[in-house]
Amino acid sequence: MGIWNLYFIVKLYLFHIGRVEPQWLLNILFALALAIRIPNRALAALRQVVAVVAGAALLYWESNLPPFERVISQLSNLQAFTPAYMVELLGRLVSREMLLTALAVLVVFLLVNRWVRVTTLVFAALLLVPLWQVLSVGPVVGGGQQAIAGTETAAAGGAPGEAGWDARLNAFRQQEAQRSVHFGPLAATPDTQYDIIVLHICSLSWDDLDVAKARDNPLLSRFDFLFTNFSSAASYSGPAAIRVLRAACGQPRHKDLYDSAPAECHIFSALADAGFSTRMLLNHDGHFDNFLQEIEKEVGVPGVKPPSNDGLPVAMRSFDNSPVAGDFDVLQRWYKKRLAEGGGPQALYYNTVTLHDGNRLPDTKMSSLESYPLRLSKLLGDVDKVIDMVASSGRKAVIVFVPEHGAALRGDANQIAGMREIPTPRIIHVPVGVKLVGLPGGQSPSGKTVTIDTPTSYLALSQLMANLVAENPFQPGAQTLAQYAADLPQTQMVGENEATVTMRDGSGYMVHTPDGVWIEGK
Repeated sequence: MGIWNLYFIVKLYLFHIGRVEPQWLLNILFALALAIRIPNRALAALRQVVAVVAGAALLYWESNLPPFERVISQLSNLQAFTPAYMVELLGRLVSREMLLTALAVLVVFLLVNRWVRVTTLVFAALLLVPLWQVLSVGPVVGGGQQAIAGTETAAAGGAPGEAGWDARLNAFRQQEAQRSVHFGPLAATPDTQYDIIVLHICSLSWDDLDVAKARDNPLLSRFDFLFTNFSSAASYSGPAAIRVLRAACGQPRHKDLYDSAPAECHIFSALADAGFSTRMLLNHDGHFDNFLQEIEKEVGVPGVKPPSNDGLPVAMRSFDNSPVAGDFDVLQRWYKKRLAEGGGPQALYYNTVTLHDGNRLPDTKMSSLESYPLRLSKLLGDVDKVIDMVASSGRKAVIVFVPEHGAALRGDANQIAGMREIPTPRIIHVPVGVKLVGLPGGQSPSGKTVTIDTPTSYLALSQLMANLVAENPFQPGAQTLAQYAADLPQTQMVGENEATVTMRDGSGYMVHTPDGVWIEGK
């Protein structure tokens, strides 16, 4: 096979470090096709061209990169990435150690190939490695992922088989389609009215807090309500925004997000009916992937548009080189205008991309992964300052802190850091907090955070907000905060993207792949 031996040697190495899951039978057939001698030069050259295309396609299919059709569909967005961000992503995909190993393999191959039939060794490896894999871990799907038995219940361990997981997912969707939350009117007493400020945070999960060593940030202890087992369901910004803006209804399947939803599902529409006028704010221009147009439609209140951030200092540059303003700067300017305007209660949707992958701080050469802890500290500090700003104004507010999804700082066996095609629990398990500003004494009556540790999602957050509207927490004689969080609807952790679904399985999780099979998550 000549130089093609290197292709299979490199693939075996990538399999060893967990970067590819080889389709062993296809690789053996491919190697056999390359080993056949073709005396005709034109046909031999044609085979090489076909082999390059086939070999690249096979390697891509076996890799942990997103499905190729997903890449094609996102090509226009990928073209917006800055060269610096593309280089950073390439560095995560191909490490220095991998390059040095490849160089060493090349040198050894050139030396050994003179005296040893490397093709024989490669064929032996292509036959023995999958045989060893089957003997050590059992039947595999394609490469190294274990398949789930196609029975209702696996014989060993009692875990649901493939049909069982399908049934569980269908039951979940049927249940969610029937659930909703109703908002009543806000109390008319002027001295107990309050604003609702929803801070939708891009790229923050509990796992990211751990990686950035920020789980003990003081902001988390300031929340009156803290959801510690909350599922964002989505791992990309567009779907996450639709889900939070439709929080008054149960969790829809991914493809249904792009169909119209009943008016009562739109939480800001429900708040408008309850007496809140709607506002929208971003610390970015919202043009990437038509994000702004999506949230203008999904907010559910006609004519709501965010003001321009012109005149505010640029805190950083986004992955597409667009300006990103500081969170406190944006919110402070809005709040000063809000105070000057006066009037009744307002409900604000604020979206921030401060933590988005690929963002670059000024006057530094740090990658976005390296700068993440700094950006996180600044964002959490800005939210802290917003709480103090509202408190010093004398007005009352309910501030909702809810991330879109995690940043995937750690990466995993199937995805490089920053990639979120598979919505794993590490990505969709996000910290959600609610702060009530203006309570008597400046703190919750119980004196400590009410922790909600049951499996929850947007419906529980929506129900909590509806409870706060129905029984105003700022009025004299209000019930304890724990009562507002009693019996919130539970939602199991199910993540969805365009072609992938994940479900919790005890301490692990299952993945429904684009190929239509269930596999154990890594």
